[in-house]
Amino acid sequence: MLGDTTSDAPGVPFRHSLLAVCVAVAWGANFVVIDVGLDTFPPLLFVALRFFLTALPAIFIVGRPRTSWQTVVGVGLFMSAGQFGLLFVAIDQGMPAGLASLVLQVQAVFTILLAVVVLDERPAVRQLAGSGLAVAGIAIVAFGRGGAVPLLALLACVAAGASWGAGNVIMRRARPPAPLALIVWSSLVAPIPLAALSLGVEGPGAWADAFSGLDAPGLLALAYVIVVATFFGYGSWTWLMARHPASTVAPFTLLVPIVGIAAAWIALGEVPGTLELVGAGVVLIGLAFVTGLVELARGRRPSPAPAPI
Repeated sequence: MLGDTTSDAPGVPFRHSLLAVCVAVAWGANFVVIDVGLDTFPPLLFVALRFFLTALPAIFIVGRPRTSWQTVVGVGLFMSAGQFGLLFVAIDQGMPAGLASLVLQVQAVFTILLAVVVLDERPAVRQLAGSGLAVAGIAIVAFGRGGAVPLLALLACVAAGASWGAGNVIMRRARPPAPLALIVWSSLVAPIPLAALSLGVEGPGAWADAFSGLDAPGLLALAYVIVVATFFGYGSWTWLMARHPASTVAPFTLLVPIVGIAAAWIALGEVPGTLELVGAGVVLIGLAFVTGLVELARGRRPSPAPAPI
């Protein structure tokens, strides 16, 4: 048992650290699972199914969100439908799964920029420097791919990060008393517009092909994104965030792109080149500044980056 003793100390007990690492591994591997699931489902239908099958049972467990319905809808449109709809489309259009796990982390940069405009926040120098490094790292990765990634796929992945950032700012403004309940209820916002878009863009024929050709890999992929990435991942993450300072838990998210790149390398044969690895390293260093990991090493408690979804 992990126990339920709360802690205000900057350190995280080993068993809690291990749980945070397991969550990061689950989220990193999720990018490979998405790639597998897209062999069965068209991207928008895949996301619609994920949120419908996740939120419908969960609303009977977590209780009401205890915030305005405008916030629920905003988070649902940006953090759920926008982020994942664009991410799944990006991977479907040729964005390598490992690279997607890295590029999506530009959400931290968009969160800072949108918070400046919407919330009138003033980022620290280290956050600005880290944001610049992260963007430079993405550019190095893109150059290293030598044009192998379709521009539309890359732009869709960056737009997914921007949508995630917008959702983060909505949540930050609302400061919901029950963040997990908000995530669950906002997930109910996503299926209807995603299903409508899927019918309009992908067509009824794609639905018929997906369900008539449903196989074990497709079912397992759908089960993984619901049970492992969502229920285990977000349930555990919320449990950890409730028991430790966010600034000590948030840096574990830096493991997500590392796991994503490694998992795609092993499972999908996506071998990163030298420039891609250099760029990935630059991105991670930038994110370390953004999340405050560098200051944490000196024993300070900076503001954390939002948790991934």
